[in-house]
Amino acid sequence: MRRYLTLLITGVILTGCQAMGPGVDSTPQRVEIIERGDERGEQPSPSGRIARQVPFPEQEYAALSKHGNATISGRLYYTAPSGDRVYGVNEVVSIAPVTTYSAEAAEAALAGKAIEPADPRAREYTHQAHTDGQGYFTANGLPAGDYYVAGSVRLPGANGRSPIIIHQVHVGAGQTARVTLNR
Repeated sequence: MRRYLTLLITGVILTGCQAMGPGVDSTPQRVEIIERGDERGEQPSPSGRIARQVPFPEQEYAALSKHGNATISGRLYYTAPSGDRVYGVNEVVSIAPVTTYSAEAAEAALAGKAIEPADPRAREYTHQAHTDGQGYFTANGLPAGDYYVAGSVRLPGANGRSPIIIHQVHVGAGQTARVTLNR
């Protein structure tokens, strides 16, 4: 009897816990870290996007370099609920320096929320890499520092895109950091 009572109590406790798997959301996601080519309009936030709370930190960005001799390389893929890997073929990987401004966008993206487009001044510090036919990418000419490396994968069929995949990476001057962007 004690064994069944223990199992029952454990079951009741675990009922409140939820594992958040990498489930696929078939609705299109509008997620932005910092996109270099987007134009920021003077209109209010587009429908469905949350307003930025952190103003552009001019002094924080002024202390950053735009170019350097570091490299970030890696591979982008998504593990579908079936267990199959879907590689990010011909995708764009964004590489944004870690700042208070980009941290707000990364946090929103990981929560599945789209945020207002980035200030054009922030986009000047964002680097991009394109994946090859197997999901590999390389970004050269980066300044040493900490970065948010982000991308998503186009899913087969009419299933939309994977959730945003973001990893924080540190790379030193003249070094290469390798990252596997997977979820």
